[in-house]
Amino acid sequence: MTLWNLGSINADNIYTVRHIPAPGETLDALGLRVFIGGKGANMSVAAARAGATVRHIGAVGRDGGWMVGRLMEWGVVTTDIATLETPTGHAIIYVDESGENNIVIFPGANREIAEDAVKQSLTQAKTGDWFVTQNEVNGQIEAAKLARDMGLNVAYAAAPFDANQTQEMLPFLDFLILNKVEADQLRAATGQGPGDLPVRDVIVTLGGEGAVWFGPDDPVEVPALPVTPVDTTGAGDTFTGYVLAGLDRGQPVLQAMETAGRAGALMVTRNGTADVIPDLAEVRAFSV
Repeated sequence: MTLWNLGSINADNIYTVRHIPAPGETLDALGLRVFIGGKGANMSVAAARAGATVRHIGAVGRDGGWMVGRLMEWGVVTTDIATLETPTGHAIIYVDESGENNIVIFPGANREIAEDAVKQSLTQAKTGDWFVTQNEVNGQIEAAKLARDMGLNVAYAAAPFDANQTQEMLPFLDFLILNKVEADQLRAATGQGPGDLPVRDVIVTLGGEGAVWFGPDDPVEVPALPVTPVDTTGAGDTFTGYVLAGLDRGQPVLQAMETAGRAGALMVTRNGTADVIPDLAEVRAFSV
């Protein structure tokens, strides 16, 4: 089948620092690297490198053509990416010596995706395809409703977290993924834990401790592989993309999570974002 991703595309400006800056603090960066990122692009690349057919729905500015070209090189279908007059989104990312990060995002073209363009793209989708989105773009709710009405499986990565938006998305979802902090925030807003939500499958990621699946039976935990992180940027998006690629191939949720966990563990041992997401052969060969 096809995975349709309404998602962000950013230029990630990654500054290596000795520690994450405190409020009012000025630091000299130890280095600067520029990669393609954005939660949407990361998930598209991860799913494509995991073997899925991925069509990315999004937008860049006239300064973003090089990113579209790279996405195409990595196997993502880019015909649904519009070029706008608004600058391409970008992120400023601080990564400290322990691998932790702090991120500021300028949305740019990601928040000006035309609703008609999304509808036009989804007219080519087929029943049983997957649709996924997250909160770095506009029009998620309308697109999720349309995808549900068309018979697609609808997935949502609830980040950057917004409680109201997440609650509005819930009626249209088959699959929800969020981290522990986001799950706690959603519980505070709704009074419902992950296992109480009206969603078929919910995964809560726990960083270095793994992830938990809340499905039709009791919650099941998939532990993380023990690795020493170099850079955690994009690891969660890699996990999400790999899970969706596995589900698209018809894998059981736990099998998809186990492969995704290996991909996420390998990802944190590398510096970078979409540029360094491992392919399926690398993930299968990875051992600790």
